[in-house]
Amino acid sequence: MPLWLRWSRKRPWSRSRSDVGLADRLSEVQTTIFHIRGTTLEDQYRFPLENFMPREKFERIKEFARDKETPCLVIDLDVIRSKYEELRAHLPFAKIYYAVKANPNDEVVALLRDLGSNFDVATRWELDQLLRLGVSPDRMSFGNTIKKERDIAYFYEKGVRLFVTDSMTDVDKISRAAPGSKVFFRLLTEGLGADWPLSKKFGSHPDLARQLIKTAIRFGLQPYGISFHPGSQQRDVGAWSSALTSVGQLFSWAKEELHADLKMINMGGGFPANYVEPTDSIGQYAEDIHRFLDYSFSDGWPEEIIIEPGRSMAGDSGVIVAEVVNIAKKSVHERYPWVFLDIGKFGGLIETLDEAIKYPIYFEGSGKPVEIIIAGPTCDSMDILYEKWTYTMPDKTKIGERVYILTTGAYTQSYSSVYFNGFPPLKSYILK
Repeated sequence: MPLWLRWSRKRPWSRSRSDVGLADRLSEVQTTIFHIRGTTLEDQYRFPLENFMPREKFERIKEFARDKETPCLVIDLDVIRSKYEELRAHLPFAKIYYAVKANPNDEVVALLRDLGSNFDVATRWELDQLLRLGVSPDRMSFGNTIKKERDIAYFYEKGVRLFVTDSMTDVDKISRAAPGSKVFFRLLTEGLGADWPLSKKFGSHPDLARQLIKTAIRFGLQPYGISFHPGSQQRDVGAWSSALTSVGQLFSWAKEELHADLKMINMGGGFPANYVEPTDSIGQYAEDIHRFLDYSFSDGWPEEIIIEPGRSMAGDSGVIVAEVVNIAKKSVHERYPWVFLDIGKFGGLIETLDEAIKYPIYFEGSGKPVEIIIAGPTCDSMDILYEKWTYTMPDKTKIGERVYILTTGAYTQSYSSVYFNGFPPLKSYILK
């Protein structure tokens, strides 16, 4: 068992503060680690940097950020290029619609534009950005099910002709504001197995989807396809299987009952970034999804298959450089010190809510590993990043030292608050 797992996974022996019988399990693991690595939990702090990036790349990022005020986000465009090419290699049949919301940095968007990506657009402001950067509207879809009629009209006026929907009222709005457009119908999914589920709020049950397709035809729209999202950072590839089974049934129903030839599947996002808990490779996901498509569409796949990666495209490209603001205990006998960073939930790490996304956090110093609670700098008591999940730092860590939060290229800067407590939004830099 690798040494680094002692801090990285909530295993049967990891320290949730309320664990029962922890000592016996921990003792067993210490022995295992000692035999494999020649060390125990009482030895020096170690971080498995090479699991996330080459040491040479980290040193380059560290040097680049040396004169920059923390907190800041450093984005490596080479990683995004590599992730795009990886998806194209493993899913050559799928059109990529990058989810702009994941990381809307102009240089990120421009790179993906030049690589040939299409774009999943959520608001008129994202649309304006894409148009400003020279992206043609025929490479966009309005992928937000929750939209004002005047925004639908704005997209239509600018040339967008592909819209998602999941409700009768939305179909009605699209029919008036974007007459004759292509519409695809988002299904409700449970998101089980995902670190960041997207259930309940988006999509409709297949029974309602059937009514939406009928209504779209009656209102003069083009029923173009079916979409779903398996949940963000989805670890269970079976989520694609169950969704594609429902999609296949709807395709068959539409053809048999309505003589409507649906042409497109939008499989959303869900592919993982490289956080603390390991996942299968993109190649493994692709292999299984290919098999699921064959099973659900045995007579031939639809003409068009779309994916909307965001996290998997941009997540691994980012490193947040932060600073230790304070190290403190709440009582004389408290076991776990609190480590306060100059970034927290409101500064771009909102996905630590319920400790859902577990970022790799690298303290560069040396010393024995000390288990810690990690919190942000704001005056809100919910600004605690990790209290239940086990993170460690070297016992010689000092206030003012820098900390590196890896895999933070997606859903960080775009989530940061405007001015809470006066803190400015997270600033980003492109690695040069």
